[in-house]
Amino acid sequence: MSATTLTERLFDDSDKAPIDPCSLFEEWFTLAQESEPNDPHAMALATVDANGMPDVRMVLLNARDARGYCFFTNFESDKALELLANPKAAFVMHWKSLRRQIRVRGPVEVVSDGEADAYFSTRARMSQIGAHASKQSRPLANRYTLLERVETLSKSFREDEPVNRPAHWKGFRVVPQVMEFWKDGANRLHDRVRFTRAADGSWTRQRLYP
Repeated sequence: MSATTLTERLFDDSDKAPIDPCSLFEEWFTLAQESEPNDPHAMALATVDANGMPDVRMVLLNARDARGYCFFTNFESDKALELLANPKAAFVMHWKSLRRQIRVRGPVEVVSDGEADAYFSTRARMSQIGAHASKQSRPLANRYTLLERVETLSKSFREDEPVNRPAHWKGFRVVPQVMEFWKDGANRLHDRVRFTRAADGSWTRQRLYP
């Protein structure tokens, strides 16, 4: 007899035992890596600007652990400036192949330089050079200008040496305070369960109307 999955427990209203939503996230993410045809780690990240106007864009979930969910970016970009000014964010990961999604909300913190260095070292060399070349979010006259910058920078790095991480390229960690798991249901009668983190770090869960 197979072991009961966290997902089965999640939607079993008679099961009142605690469930760790971060472990549940891993269960769903593993399935997405097996079924999603492209970028199972893509997430829509929402921030707000200085005027309170919301903004959203797709980024990649590049690292995660018990502390939270990390992505890396140019710290001179719009999203980074918004997060540095108002360090709170929300993101959603939607996996069409599974007909499931996870929403996460919480405060944001800057990852350590060591963490940024470690992830940067795993990137493809041309992606590393691209991080140096891109003035993210700022006006660009034409694509040729960008490609010319990439070519010039490529020649400035010796092929037998690693590309260093630019000082402006770092990472953010979203520390989850609220996590919501959604699974598609027939006739739009979906399953939704929200986890809310208490001050002591424990989680409570509540089923929601779809």
